Amino acid sequence: MPNLFPWLPPALQDLMIDAAWETITMVFVSVLVAVAIGLPLALLLYSTGQGGLRPNGWINRPLGLLINAVRSTPFIILMVAIVPFTRLVAGTSIGTAAAIVPLALASTAFISRLFEGALREVDRGVIEAARAMGATRMQILTRVLVPEAMPGIIAAVTVTLVSLVGYSAMAGAIGGGGLGDLGIRFGYQRFMPEVMATVVVILILFVQGLQSLGDWLVRRVSHR
Repeated sequence: MPNLFPWLPPALQDLMIDAAWETITMVFVSVLVAVAIGLPLALLLYSTGQGGLRPNGWINRPLGLLINAVRSTPFIILMVAIVPFTRLVAGTSIGTAAAIVPLALASTAFISRLFEGALREVDRGVIEAARAMGATRMQILTRVLVPEAMPGIIAAVTVTLVSLVGYSAMAGAIGGGGLGDLGIRFGYQRFMPEVMATVVVILILFVQGLQSLGDWLVRRVSHR
């Protein structure tokens, strides 16, 4: 393997690579869970909201309040507050697997609202045309709304990925692993500025790469 960090001791180089993989794992597993849960939630919020396909305040308002409550809770507090739930799901409250639980929860609430906004940007004329052709509500949701909102959906996933990079670094503060944990343990607690600088540079490059890829995908699927 090429020497990626020649300014660091060999032991720290290996730790840096392992920490980078842990961060990648946390971010991408969390966003996959968030998309899998957040998109159905967004479709439900859209359908039951005012002007939706089947307005229902009894569903929309409590669901919206629950999502807003999770979104408004600072991530570091959320991580501590759901430690019992994290132990139940992951079997532990520290490490990469444990960090994925609060990351997935926070990103699900975040991305569902972004998805809902993307769905609401779809031209109403397209929906009315689908209705006139006899499409069912489920067909409108899955075959009209989601494809038409795809640029906004991809942009929402990109924003969530970038936010998760910051959240994953924050998770290192309470033993979540990844680059944040390495930066705190060595860069801050052991006064090794070269480690902290390396962590910051890797995170910046990671975010820039994710943002560039997301912007490219939005351009590819956009037909406006």
